[in-house]
Amino acid sequence: MIDSEGFRSNVGIILCNEQRQLFWGRRVGQNAWQFPQGGIKPQESPEQAMYRELEEEVGLMPHQVELMGVTGDWLRYRLPRRFLRHNSKPLCIGQKQRWFLLRVLCDETDFCLCRSAKPEFDQWRWVKYWQPVREVVYFKRQVYSRALEELAPLLFPDGAPARPHANHLRQKRR
Repeated sequence: MIDSEGFRSNVGIILCNEQRQLFWGRRVGQNAWQFPQGGIKPQESPEQAMYRELEEEVGLMPHQVELMGVTGDWLRYRLPRRFLRHNSKPLCIGQKQRWFLLRVLCDETDFCLCRSAKPEFDQWRWVKYWQPVREVVYFKRQVYSRALEELAPLLFPDGAPARPHANHLRQKRR
């Protein structure tokens, strides 16, 4: 669903384990890593979309995770011009996302990256809390930073680990 401003409604999923590490998935056939995410279908709530995407991309069911929290509002990012599909109507200029923080309650062996006909990830690993902000594609960094900042108190009630230096966030575009 694309809104009147050109943003596609989407959910982002931040999965954590008992050591407060985060699930980090590699996109199929690419050296690009990201959190699970996906579009919201018509008549679907953000929470329903999140559970559907969780099953499709990671192979987990609602009973295998604990919903810890969700961002209070939509977080937006714009796509670089070269990624815009000008022949698509309506034109999508970026994504607006609700981000969910989930704690994994099952074994890692329950993860299944090939649950859907077209898998999103071909590999995954656990990473430190702020590492995704440094490694995600440059145009998603601000949204990742905002989502992790907002959800950090749920995972770290006594204070989140120190954030990386600002120069790590301004790496050259790849």
